[in-house]
Amino acid sequence: MYAVEPHVMFEGSDREDVGDALVRLAERFGTDTFFGVVSIHNQPIIDRLAASARYVPVRHEASAINAADAYSRVTGKLGVAITSTGTGAGNAAGSLIEAHTAGSQVLHITGQIETAFLGQGRGVIHETKNQLGMLESVSKFAATASTTEELGTLLIEAAQQAIAPPSGPVSIEIPIDIQYGKVSLPAESNIPSPPILEDEIETAADLIADSQQPAIWIGGGAVGSEVEVRQLAERLGAAVFTSAAGRGVIDEREDFVIGNFASSEQGASLLAEADLLISIGTHHRSNETKHYQLKFPERHIQIDIDPRAIARSYPVTLGIIGTAKAAVSGLIPAIGERSVNTVWLETVKASGRAARQKIANDIGPYLALCDSLRKHLPGPSPFVRDVTIAASSWGNRLFPIYDASTNVNPRGGGIGQGLAMGLGAAIARPDLPTLLLVGDGGLALQTGELGSIAQENPWLVTVLFNDGGYGVLRNLQDQHFDRRAGVDLVTPDFELLARSFEIDYYLIADSDDVDRVVSEAFSLGRPVIIEVDCNDFGTMNSPFVPPIPLPI
Repeated sequence: MYAVEPHVMFEGSDREDVGDALVRLAERFGTDTFFGVVSIHNQPIIDRLAASARYVPVRHEASAINAADAYSRVTGKLGVAITSTGTGAGNAAGSLIEAHTAGSQVLHITGQIETAFLGQGRGVIHETKNQLGMLESVSKFAATASTTEELGTLLIEAAQQAIAPPSGPVSIEIPIDIQYGKVSLPAESNIPSPPILEDEIETAADLIADSQQPAIWIGGGAVGSEVEVRQLAERLGAAVFTSAAGRGVIDEREDFVIGNFASSEQGASLLAEADLLISIGTHHRSNETKHYQLKFPERHIQIDIDPRAIARSYPVTLGIIGTAKAAVSGLIPAIGERSVNTVWLETVKASGRAARQKIANDIGPYLALCDSLRKHLPGPSPFVRDVTIAASSWGNRLFPIYDASTNVNPRGGGIGQGLAMGLGAAIARPDLPTLLLVGDGGLALQTGELGSIAQENPWLVTVLFNDGGYGVLRNLQDQHFDRRAGVDLVTPDFELLARSFEIDYYLIADSDDVDRVVSEAFSLGRPVIIEVDCNDFGTMNSPFVPPIPLPI
C-alpha cells in the first residue's frame, strides 16, 4: 500500500497534498467548484477537494466534463472535472470532444494506475491501452505526471493551456501513487498572444472604407470582446450575423442583429447583397453555411487566433491572426468616423424581422412557450439547450439572447449533454434561475443526473419536450427514408420519475396553460421539471428537419 502522510504542508516548505494544490491552482484562476466521480484511482484528490472546496459529485464521468464545461462558459473561468482512469476516462471522452469543439476552458484531471505498472498490460484494475493517446485526440493538450516533482509545473501549464487562446480542454493523468505524494506549485507564467500587425489593420481599414453594405459574422471567439465588437458594428452600420456560439455577444434585441439566421432564406439573401464580410472568431461550420454552399461577399476579412482557421472554410481577402479583442480594438480607431448607409441598415432590420417571423409561423403553438419562457427568464440567467426539436427549431435562433455568458448549448451537435450542462450552469449562477430545454431522448442519456440535481438543489427549470423518441431524426427519416429505425422510444412516466427524486413537476398539454405554469415554475427557486406533452400540445406548422445534405 501507499504511505499516506498527514494532510498538512511540510513545515518550512510549500509542498502540499495534490488535492490541496489543485484547490489552490483553481483559486488562482477564480474557480472554487469541482465536478467529478469518485474512484479508487482519484480518492486522495477528491478527499482534499471535499475538505476545502465545493465538490459536486455527479453520476457519470461525461457529466462531470459537461458540468465543468457549462460552468466555465457561464463564469468565464476555468472549469475543473475529476474522473477515474480506464473506463472513467473513456466515459469522459465524448464530452471532451464537445468542450474541444466549443473551445471551453476545462481542466480534466484523471487518475492512472501505479507508475510501476504503466504500459505493461498486466490487467491492473482500470488499466487501459494508450489512455494518453485517447486523451490527446480529444483534448487541446494532454500529459501524464511521471513524478511528484514535475506535477506542480504540469498543473500550472495545463491550466494556462486551457485558458490560452484558442482555449480548449486539457487532460492530465496522475498515477495513484503520485496522488499520495506531495507537490509544490510554482509561480504561474503567462502565455502571450500573437501581436496584431499594424499593416494588417491598415489594409483592413482600407477595405472597410470602400464598403457601403458591410456585414459582420460573430463566432464564439468573439466572446469577451462584446464592447469592441458592438462599437465596430455600430460604426459600420453593419448587418450582424452570428454562429450558435457567438449569440449574445451583441444583445439580440438590437434590430441590426440578424443572429443565427445566415442560412435562412432571408439571411442568405442579405449576405449575398453585402459588399464586405468581417468574420470574427468563427469557423463557419457546415450546418450554419448550408454545408458551405452559402454565398459570401468577394471581400472577406477573417479574424481568428488560430492561423489554421484562416481561409479554411471560405476564401479571404485578408486574414488577421489574433484575439478578437485585440484586432477589433485596433480596427476601430483605424476606421475612424464614417457615415452609416441608412438604406442598407433598414434592409438589414427588415430581413431580420422577416427571418424571425418565418420561424414564428413555422413553430405554431410553440411560439407561446418561447415567448413565455423569455418573459419570465431574467436577462443574466443561463439558457441551456440540449439537442432537441425545440432547441434546433427556435431555441438556437428565435429565442433572443441578451448576454453571451448565458448561451450554453452543445456546439458539436451531440445529444444527451444538456442535463449536466444545466447543472453546471445553475451552480455557476446560483442566484438566478437557469433554463434548460431537453427532449425525452436526450434526457434518457443522463437520467442519473436527476440525482445530482436533487442532491445539489440548484435553481434549474427544465422544460422537457416529450415526443416519444428522437424527434429530429424521426423527421429526417420520415422525409428521406422508407422506414423509421431506432427513433420511436419507450419513455417513462416523467411525473413519477421527477417525484422519485423529490423534484417538482408540471405538465403542459395545452397552450392556455403555458404562462401560468412557466410563471409558477420559475418562482420556486429550486429544481423543477415542466413536461410538454408534444402529442397533446400540438404539432408545428412546418416540421423541423435537420439541414444536412443527403446524396439521395
